[in-house]
Amino acid sequence: MREHPAWTTVGQESRRALAGPDGERWIATVSERRLTVEPLGETATDLPVGTFALPAGAATGVPKLAGELTGLGRVVRVGNPDLWDAVAVAIVRQVIRADHARRLYQEFCAAYGDRVAEGLALFPRPEAVLDLSDDDFASTGMAFKRPALRAAAAAFGEHGDRWRKTDPEALISDLQRVPRIGPWTAQAAVADWANRFDLYPCGDLAVRTWAARAVPGHDWPTDEPGFDRAWRALAGEHLHEITLLTLAWGGHHADATT
Repeated sequence: MREHPAWTTVGQESRRALAGPDGERWIATVSERRLTVEPLGETATDLPVGTFALPAGAATGVPKLAGELTGLGRVVRVGNPDLWDAVAVAIVRQVIRADHARRLYQEFCAAYGDRVAEGLALFPRPEAVLDLSDDDFASTGMAFKRPALRAAAAAFGEHGDRWRKTDPEALISDLQRVPRIGPWTAQAAVADWANRFDLYPCGDLAVRTWAARAVPGHDWPTDEPGFDRAWRALAGEHLHEITLLTLAWGGHHADATT
């Protein structure tokens, strides 16, 4: 699963740099649908990698969706070990298309983040973000994101250590105390960091889009609140798996058409 904008694809290979809270670094590579992880340095530990498949009996209310998600087989997703990056990504993704967010994120990393390998750089740390000028943001197309990133960077400098130890559900509430972070941003960030898509904003446009493409004949609600209610009712106790796998289905089918 490669929905995180750090994934860079060249030919048949995708790569991504990751950082941990204590300076650990990794390079994750997907080639021929296999994931390998290279730890950099002696301090790097195992990454939070999860393997997911549709549980038996899930999504029975929409059998075609269940069939499409079952057809994915096992889906591997690398959790984001860096809460700061997860928050920053969610901010970058606010109100813009995924491909636009990917380009902005990668250009910002290349300009101001730590380079890990050729073509791979990390998102700049909170203190680095606070040191950037207005022109620095504007030169990478991030002027619109500047107020939210600065507010998040300042809050992370004050609360980051505590946030990393906070229960994910409570963290969603804590993050919304930061100016310009609302429910969608907080939920998307925590889902990425905790690898828990029962916490993802499942009325999100991406979920609505891929559900409609997977089962075009189903009467999906088109508004976000209505879809959220219908999706939760359909998913029941399997909300995490069905939401994650639907996003993975979308990524797979988008890759197949490019």
